[in-house]
Amino acid sequence: MKILFVSDPLESFKTYKDSTYTMMREAQRRGHRVLACEPRELHWVRGGKASARVREIALTGQEDDWFRVVATHEALALHETDAVVMRKDPPFDSEYFYATHLLGQAEREGARVFNRPAALRDHPEKLAILEFPAFIAPTLVTRSEADIRAFHAEHRDVILKPLDGMGGMGIFRVGADGLNLGVICETLNRGGSSTVMVQKFLPEIAQGDKRVLVIGGRPVPFALARIPQGGEVRGNLAAGGRGVAMPLTPREREIAEALGPLLAARGLLLVGLDVIGSCLTEINVTSPTCFREIMDQSGFDVAGMFVDALQEALQ
Repeated sequence: MKILFVSDPLESFKTYKDSTYTMMREAQRRGHRVLACEPRELHWVRGGKASARVREIALTGQEDDWFRVVATHEALALHETDAVVMRKDPPFDSEYFYATHLLGQAEREGARVFNRPAALRDHPEKLAILEFPAFIAPTLVTRSEADIRAFHAEHRDVILKPLDGMGGMGIFRVGADGLNLGVICETLNRGGSSTVMVQKFLPEIAQGDKRVLVIGGRPVPFALARIPQGGEVRGNLAAGGRGVAMPLTPREREIAEALGPLLAARGLLLVGLDVIGSCLTEINVTSPTCFREIMDQSGFDVAGMFVDALQEALQ
């Protein structure tokens, strides 16, 4: 098979922890051809097909010079590949949005795209949890500072975050004393022009913000607990959290098994559920990570499970 990965620049990969790299490595191990492009290389013209400037690569097994270019295609029609795997990292900004529309056009022309472009648009990573209230903590989504203050008065210890943040960016905790709530509201909702998510603080964050991977509707049996360090409230690896692979708890498995088949049926081959304690906090669909950490620490072949699911979806 020819598998095209739409990703950040290959030269920026940190192969010791990059999940897309592990996917590519497993695909090559099975004899599949690995192709790559960036979203900026996608294009469409009337009378033609959705195409991209694509490099076919071979992985070298080295950590630094980890790939070599086998061939370059100046305008490869995406439907001529067997699968297109969208792995551009967040943020989900305007350019990401436009890329999903180009990939949607490629779908109409016969390409198979994972995760499906429409499903990426329909599942914003902070707001997708609203569909599953039975699994989430007390949560408020609003532009109103008055609503935020009322929610804080009720729950006393809360987390505030922007809807477009990633990697723990822009997350604030406000305790019972309400210290700095006003300035945090000003910072996040910008006088009522930006929507904010507020959630009851979950003290179980001390045991980790768990990333539960769901592939082809089925949970990976190990989660990565991202444990805050040095007084931080954020467990995100990008914010300095320590990643520890752990077997799924019964509650984590319950959430994954309830959501997995539903999300897979919508075209989401790979999903990263974030769980703190017993509560679902986010549904990550753009470019879920943590393959490498789980594989290295548990021995479970996450990349193999992903390529199995991809092959099954293409049958």
